[in-house]
Amino acid sequence: GAMSVDSISDLSDNTSKLLEALQLSHPHELDLRRSRGKKTLSLNPITCQVPRIVDRCCQHIETHGLQTVGIFRVGSSKKRVQQLREEFDQGLDVFLDEHQSVHDVAALLKEFLRDMPDSLIPRELYEAFLSTAYMERPAQLATLQLLLFLLPPCHSDTLHRLLRFLGEVARHAESSRGPEGQEIPGNKMTVSNLATVFAPNILQKEKPGEKDCGVMNIEDSSAVILVLQRLIEHHQALFMVSPEMQQDILSRLFQTDPDVIDYLLRRK
Repeated sequence: GAMSVDSISDLSDNTSKLLEALQLSHPHELDLRRSRGKKTLSLNPITCQVPRIVDRCCQHIETHGLQTVGIFRVGSSKKRVQQLREEFDQGLDVFLDEHQSVHDVAALLKEFLRDMPDSLIPRELYEAFLSTAYMERPAQLATLQLLLFLLPPCHSDTLHRLLRFLGEVARHAESSRGPEGQEIPGNKMTVSNLATVFAPNILQKEKPGEKDCGVMNIEDSSAVILVLQRLIEHHQALFMVSPEMQQDILSRLFQTDPDVIDYLLRRK
């Protein structure tokens, strides 16, 4: 899912089918964008690249599960999760509604992140991200932002979507009062709890199934949880490019890739 090209028309039919299977696009969506037989769906980094399964799971929980106590910790139905997984793997247009168990959807999201061929934060950057765990706060955030800039577009977009979602879940951790004074239960999933659950799925040292996979010493385990905590807490600032850096990038692009500047201006 980390493939970026200027246009889907640059891909062979086989690769196009692969992209559909990866949920970056869907057949009926491609049909809407066809012009004189040419497929023109843009897959460059300007276009958000989030796997459909991730976005659908996040949307479902944001709509139906923010008040669900112990979400991501309570058990799910393995049979129903497997069925959902197979439907997404087959490229089916899976719709999750209010009848779908929130715990099943939560388990599916965790499984997808755990089983990605390359983890959401690529393994080659594992040690670099880990090294930020105990830095002083200003240096830590500055370093994390630079590391996030190194992620492939699909990984970056998906991580941003996930962190935004986890931040929303954490905001509903505590019980609150409704407009008429009624108690609205909290889900009990604080940033710390969410980081503990998701960190091993997002920051992986070894591939799933490899020797010693899943075996992490206590020091590394604490570090990955701290790193993910910071990413959740500060995701808005970390994914915001400063005006100065944006201007520098645009100036460089004007020299090297003026067509990109033209494309950006036309989009505006």
